[in-house]
Amino acid sequence: MNLPDKISEWIKAKVDEAGAKGIVLGLSGGLDSAVVGVLAKQSLGKNVLGIIMPCHNEQDCEEDANLIATKFKIKTARVVLDKIFDELLNVLPDASNLTQANLKPRLRMLILYYFANKLNYLVAGTGNKSELTVGYFTKYGDGGVDILPLGRLLKTQVIELAKELKIPQKIIEKAPSADLWKGQTDEGELGISYAELDKTILAIESGNPETTDPMVLNKLLNLMQASEHKRLPVPFLKT
Repeated sequence: MNLPDKISEWIKAKVDEAGAKGIVLGLSGGLDSAVVGVLAKQSLGKNVLGIIMPCHNEQDCEEDANLIATKFKIKTARVVLDKIFDELLNVLPDASNLTQANLKPRLRMLILYYFANKLNYLVAGTGNKSELTVGYFTKYGDGGVDILPLGRLLKTQVIELAKELKIPQKIIEKAPSADLWKGQTDEGELGISYAELDKTILAIESGNPETTDPMVLNKLLNLMQASEHKRLPVPFLKT
């Protein structure tokens, strides 16, 4: 069984196990959401809903989301979050740009679960193994999901999967971005390219971390340690 079919069958199995009817996901116009959307559509047909949630986004994000929805016939709904985001900032104390920007994925999580509850769907996240390893996701934001179809795939593997699924080249080649602010890119924020990140993750897993760039390795280990709380169950005092 090829990888797309394997993931699609897994999605269907998880939906059935939960007694749910389908999948809802955020369609951002990025590579990962495109891949998850296409795999979910392959798995569940019409029982997939992509939510487009602009929040002071670059215009091409919404255009690219619609491109994917149109090409692969994914049903969509559009919820504009600009005003809600602005109103929240008006009633909250000043904070860093990152603190403010993290409101965006948390608002989107609320919208996804609204539709999931309404339709008895599961929320499919779009995070990949590279991001999960270093904690590059917002806790209770894009990290707040029911299933992670790409959770075992590194970003470089997702790119190859996208090619197999015939995702438009425009989407494959665009700079990965959480679109938290104008001009923001994943690699710029991480300070590591995905190619370097994935190579180092594989080296650690194979027991050969010494074969990698020491600076990249040190940065990766620091990111993993600092974000460990994001990957663990919520702790509680055991009596």
